[in-house]
Amino acid sequence: MKQLLLASIAAFAITSAKAADYAVVHAGRLLAVPGGAVTQDQTIVIKDGIVTRVADGFLSATDIGANADDAVAIHDLKNMFVMPGLIDGHVHILSENNPRARLDRVEMSEADLAIAGAGFAKKTLMAGFTTVRDVGAGSSDAIFALRDGIARGDVAGPRLLASGATISVTGGHGDGTQGYTDEIAVLLHSKGVCDGVGECRKAVREQVRRGADHIKLTATAGVLSNTAAGLEQQFFDDELKAIMDSAHAMGRKVTAHAHGVNGINAALRAGVDSIEHGTYLDAESIRLFKRNNAYLVPTILAGVTVAEWAADPESFLLPPQRAKAAEVGPKMIDMARRAHEGGVKIAFGTDTGVSKHGENAREFALLVEAGLTPMEAIRTATVAGADNLGKSDVLGTIAPGKYGDLVAVEGDPLADITELEDIDFVMKEGIVYKSE
Repeated sequence: MKQLLLASIAAFAITSAKAADYAVVHAGRLLAVPGGAVTQDQTIVIKDGIVTRVADGFLSATDIGANADDAVAIHDLKNMFVMPGLIDGHVHILSENNPRARLDRVEMSEADLAIAGAGFAKKTLMAGFTTVRDVGAGSSDAIFALRDGIARGDVAGPRLLASGATISVTGGHGDGTQGYTDEIAVLLHSKGVCDGVGECRKAVREQVRRGADHIKLTATAGVLSNTAAGLEQQFFDDELKAIMDSAHAMGRKVTAHAHGVNGINAALRAGVDSIEHGTYLDAESIRLFKRNNAYLVPTILAGVTVAEWAADPESFLLPPQRAKAAEVGPKMIDMARRAHEGGVKIAFGTDTGVSKHGENAREFALLVEAGLTPMEAIRTATVAGADNLGKSDVLGTIAPGKYGDLVAVEGDPLADITELEDIDFVMKEGIVYKSE
């Protein structure tokens, strides 16, 4: 029989990733529901990875009703600010942009990508992001293997929702074969590439068959595709409608990469659930966002990153990429400001993989620069982030019935949002992965 563990375990001494029957967290300051009040001196009780109780005061192991043979780990965070685990709704977990990126596409195997992704996943979890949405991988096998490995506990990483291959037009953003010889392009051809209503329906259904949690499409051209094709709409309206209808009929949400205003508005009219980037949104876009109850995922960090690359004459960007990066990057903060002022729902997303994995929290300060309060910025990565993923029943707040995901910092992120760039404590489903 296990012995009841009554001794308090200091937060900064925990290194094990093995769960006890009960995890009891003593929180000095607790933001259980971002957007609500910060409470003092609270106890969070987690059983088998799920929150069962949030109570006033600091409860002991005997107070929580544990049996004599239950293992109870008590985590002392009395001097810390505790909040729900963070959610990044836009990552590319298998890769990170670098001068070798084009070579990596033809030199790395599916196994190589999965292993690299495991490393990036760990960095992401250590940064306090306990759930992420991967929105497009050239390798469906690797992303699904990584997702399932994390879920089994084989790999330490955030809970991963994956779209698999991006739905894209031939030669468009998401195709990824531009600039390679035809012989190589055939080998790199994505199963998400489609033209015409019938092919688009089939491409969506194929990703669902392979295990996609959601569908990602490229409604417009993109910055980092190696082609001078502008930034406007690429799918025709009937193709967009076919993608949305096919995905929704199979119970999948749809998100659209979209920079140009025509593509943004066309995707919203077709029924998309969220827009990634949204660079050139206008007043009509804002009206459509609100009418459709759709989310904007502004990915300001990606814009800042590519603008820095464009300004560096030694960067690895190819000429078409450099021109688009210089145009788009500087517009992202103003875009997010206009959307926020217009009442558009915003969910947190970084496009990490463009920027470095583990630095996701830099997006918070950029959201505040765009006019959100620190509390509003935190809400984008918790309450709104969960709603955007369709997972509000299990994510986004610290409450009974939800996953035991939480993070903590020594400072006050409501006074200084950059506190979240250095998370001190990370727990996912009652298991501690980081404690400094």
